[in-house]
Amino acid sequence: MDTNLRIRADALGMVSQTYEHTRVPDVDLEESVVELAVPSAELDAFFAQGALGAEGRGIYPNGCVLLRDEQAPSRTALARYEHKGARLCALRVPREGVMGVRARNKEQSFALDLLLDDAVRLVALLGKAGTGKTLLALAAGLQRTTVDRKYSRLLVSRPVMPLGRDLGFLPGDVDEKLNPWMQPIYDNLELIFSSGSAGAGHAERDSRSYLPLVESGVIEVEPLTYIRGRSLPRQYLIVDEAQNLTPHEVKTIITRSGEGTKVVLTGDPHQIDQPYVDHASNGLCVVAQRFKNEPLAGHVTLVKGERSALAELAANLL
Repeated sequence: MDTNLRIRADALGMVSQTYEHTRVPDVDLEESVVELAVPSAELDAFFAQGALGAEGRGIYPNGCVLLRDEQAPSRTALARYEHKGARLCALRVPREGVMGVRARNKEQSFALDLLLDDAVRLVALLGKAGTGKTLLALAAGLQRTTVDRKYSRLLVSRPVMPLGRDLGFLPGDVDEKLNPWMQPIYDNLELIFSSGSAGAGHAERDSRSYLPLVESGVIEVEPLTYIRGRSLPRQYLIVDEAQNLTPHEVKTIITRSGEGTKVVLTGDPHQIDQPYVDHASNGLCVVAQRFKNEPLAGHVTLVKGERSALAELAANLL
């Protein structure tokens, strides 16, 4: 995975090849929602009971399923496969949304359902820019930590990996050095806390109301540099931009989780700044692929951008 080493090998007449051990086939990750055509009677039973038997349908544990009526194709329902009972269960996403954030498409609904389910200890959210990966993870983490009190702390982290040419050393203490790297996290927190504002005059005041949570340690934003050796019990851990991590680094992060900890990995496999991984060998894709058969894990590929019309157009055309 080292371009310079391959050039040297070519100059010396040596044959070099990519290290294949950490690569995974990523075909199954592109489309994470399974569509099933069912009779009208089964769909009626699903709406009435909130569950439907699904044994022998070949769906992965915690797989996302779109039920479509055979007689009326426009009539659909969203469900998630429960491996323990071999059944399809209705999503448990509040109608009013989470922390003022509502799902705008079916993939976001599946993502929120996985993020709010404490039985699913590992969640991988993949998708292009603007699909809402970080925003949904933060909203669900805040709900479960500050409102439901199921976790003692919301820990948000991301790798320190620059886009383009690095600016060099940054002045100040640790917090001042980390501020440019962690600013995307704070931007999403401001959006969540200002989403319920009554008017424009309250937006600035409400958007900064997350600061007391940061100062009290309920929300902690830090880099992944010093995570080795730590033990993190009863915490909601979000790792943003996980596509820039190697499989070894992701293994180190997940093995830090203690009893009652939930780990959420978010990222876009098509926006990799790490020179030693690619679309098939980055830690995010490796985790999603290797954990897809585990009842403790689930993954969703978000496909529709919701940031803005311009951002969606740029993600598709460039």
